Amino acid sequence: MCQKRAIFKPMTPEERQDLKRKCGGSWKLVLYFLLAGEICCRREKSQAIAGPGHSIAVTSEGAVYTFGSNINGQLGHGTTEEEWRPRLIRSLQGVRIIQAAAGAGRTMLISDAGQVYAFGKDSFGEAEWGGQGSNLVTTPRLVESLKGIFVVQAAIGNFFTAVLSREGRVYTFCWGSDGKLGHHTEPNDVEPRPLLGALENIPVVQIAAGYCYLLALAFEPSGMSVYSVGCGLGGKLGHGAKTDERHPRLIEQFRHLKVQPMVVAAGAWHAAVVGQDGRVCTWGWGRYGCLGHGDEECELVPKVVESLNNVKAVHVATGDYTTFVVSEAGEVYSFGCGESASLGHVAMVDGQGNRHTNVLSPALVTSLKEVNERIVQISLTNSIYWNAHTFALTESGKLYAFGAGDKGQLGIGPIANQTEKQTPEGVDVDLS
Repeated sequence: MCQKRAIFKPMTPEERQDLKRKCGGSWKLVLYFLLAGEICCRREKSQAIAGPGHSIAVTSEGAVYTFGSNINGQLGHGTTEEEWRPRLIRSLQGVRIIQAAAGAGRTMLISDAGQVYAFGKDSFGEAEWGGQGSNLVTTPRLVESLKGIFVVQAAIGNFFTAVLSREGRVYTFCWGSDGKLGHHTEPNDVEPRPLLGALENIPVVQIAAGYCYLLALAFEPSGMSVYSVGCGLGGKLGHGAKTDERHPRLIEQFRHLKVQPMVVAAGAWHAAVVGQDGRVCTWGWGRYGCLGHGDEECELVPKVVESLNNVKAVHVATGDYTTFVVSEAGEVYSFGCGESASLGHVAMVDGQGNRHTNVLSPALVTSLKEVNERIVQISLTNSIYWNAHTFALTESGKLYAFGAGDKGQLGIGPIANQTEKQTPEGVDVDLS
């Protein structure tokens, strides 16, 4: 069964035995490790990514469509012109893409052969508001420094990029100045550095990058666990304090809660986990109600979202003070900041005349019920500098978009007399 997995097939006998050792010494545990990565990342399945101002859609066959802002060439079409509808990246013909990541002004795509293509800003280490690199890459280009690493996932933060190898090893680019990620590098260093410390011999199945921190879902024979590293402002590292961590540190609260983490999501300033039993935990900066606990308080350790106790969650997505939860039944709940209509709730004018109100507790996104199909993935903009937009992907591969669309990032063409879409609208692209 392991040999049927795409990332396992090309491994040498020595690499397979090493992975078996890291996973606890049995092929059954290796299979669990491989399946866990496929489930939480939708590896080799259709997916949509709502980036900062631009969007990526990957079909189940591995073709890639991009649309939206393109000032840095981040759409990969050889131009810097905006695209208001999905456009196929034709230069990737013959390459099957299994994962995608979007950051401000840059895109990364990962093939089934473990190769990484990047385009847009040519420097990994810039903050979103920083100046662009010396060159713009407007078509997909192989990342030479990663050629010796079989990559299965990438995550782009504001000051760094992280990639995950098929063996479960985490590598980072940049933001290593002052040892922020456990190593010392120059701001524009494009050499991947292995993440040192506790995760050196523990395989990781998923990584998630926030504004200035990284979460890692780790696989251990005793069960899944979550480690965090980086900036601790707002308590988003989950250790009971707001201090920084230079090396990955285990978030111990999940053991106390008896939650077995299965999916992890890193918002700009807050984070969330779905447990094997379907419970949802959130922590970090609770501004606008993005933690779903009915208030705007910070939570320094993971806390179960009690109002979702009757919902068995399977997927969670986080953005800039916003959170979405997808249930096993395919229903969607959202909470947090109501700006730019990215929560999917029909706008109501409050007493102060505000069109978009914040949602402090999980609320069913009724507009997605009208799709009459199970939702399997939500993706929303994870950036503090861009108005947010959101994608909902259905079981049959249909894509729906709502939220900010001023740069064409919704993929539905110009919106008459407005810059945002309140209710989900179908995007003309087939991801099945």
